[in-house]
Amino acid sequence: MRTTFDRLRHTIGFEVFGLIILTLGISQLMSMDMKKIGVLAIAFSLIAMGWNYYYNILFDRFMLKKTGCVHKTTLVRVLHALIFELGLLTISLPIMAWWLNISLISAFALDMGIVVFYLVYAFVYNLVYDYVFPIPSEKA
Repeated sequence: MRTTFDRLRHTIGFEVFGLIILTLGISQLMSMDMKKIGVLAIAFSLIAMGWNYYYNILFDRFMLKKTGCVHKTTLVRVLHALIFELGLLTISLPIMAWWLNISLISAFALDMGIVVFYLVYAFVYNLVYDYVFPIPSEKA
């Protein structure tokens, strides 16, 4: 299992890199005000950090109980990312529609773009993170 420090480092790094990429990307692709997108991105980042921290603990405990280890195969990583994003979507959609003054359908379309970005980003980030900071019991 990962330590609290390791989980915090993982979560903060994930959010910082994601915020930078997302804010710049949406403001450029959608021709939206970077400040408005930045405030929304920071709010979602704080929400996502809390969700990420607790979600990963629950997911690892579930894996440990069911399989006896926390090693994630590619399929488990895909499932892990999908469940995480579905939980985050239920929180973010109404906030996004309100903040950007857009319809729920427009917010959903924008959110789907963000979800696709974060699905790919989460997979790559976690793969790299596990390589750079392996779980102590899994070191060769």
